[in-house]
Amino acid sequence: MALRTCQNFASPFVSSIKLTKKPIRNFKAPVKNCQSDPHESRKERLEKDYNSLPVGKNGRDDEDMILWFLKDRKFSIEESLAKLTKAIKWRQEFRVSELNEDSVRGIAESGKAYVHDFLDINERPVLIVVASKHLPAVHDPVEDEKLCVFFIEKALSKLPPGKEQILGIIDLRGFGTENADLKFLTFLFDVFYYYHPKRLGEVLFVEAPFVFKPFWQLTKPLLKSYASLAKFCSVETVRKEYFTEATVPDNFRE
Repeated sequence: MALRTCQNFASPFVSSIKLTKKPIRNFKAPVKNCQSDPHESRKERLEKDYNSLPVGKNGRDDEDMILWFLKDRKFSIEESLAKLTKAIKWRQEFRVSELNEDSVRGIAESGKAYVHDFLDINERPVLIVVASKHLPAVHDPVEDEKLCVFFIEKALSKLPPGKEQILGIIDLRGFGTENADLKFLTFLFDVFYYYHPKRLGEVLFVEAPFVFKPFWQLTKPLLKSYASLAKFCSVETVRKEYFTEATVPDNFRE
């Protein structure tokens, strides 16, 4: 009975429909809009609005870089455009492409940081910082920043195919108040947050002394979402959970 009622109710509407063989004119399906590619739109916007930006690797037409920033901003054209443009301008102003072994040799001899020769067990390049050798009252802060960027670039260049992130290890043994440098640590995380988003997979703070705790509490709010990547651990954890016996860094061996 329910079916009959439904059919009776529908029949006036069905009978009112008149089919026609006449073609429908002047109708264009919005195919282009439906199939628009945000990747291509971004390239066009960059070329049109920011044609003064450099091209080539890490430039406005670098498709890998464009796609990476699109993914970082969840494919929001406006947000990724703003962040990518800022990153390209920063690379140009900081002269990242001019950094090399010779240009940072002087500050690198301090031994305060290096890129490890081997990957960790998750096949991530490893950037190691020896905090006790960082002396902000002695070293030129500009040279510190250049060294920081150079080693980040070097670590990223060692990414194996299919891998996207690096591991940071900060050795805090021997850390004292003379090594605390809020400005530099903020710069380090800003480089990752603004210019290399989602490239830092994890940061290990190894053997943090009591004196480091108030410094960390002061720094933590400035690190934004990257603070959640921090893990406090022991030398033994580094050896056993992140490397094999053959690949563990020398300064973390027994």
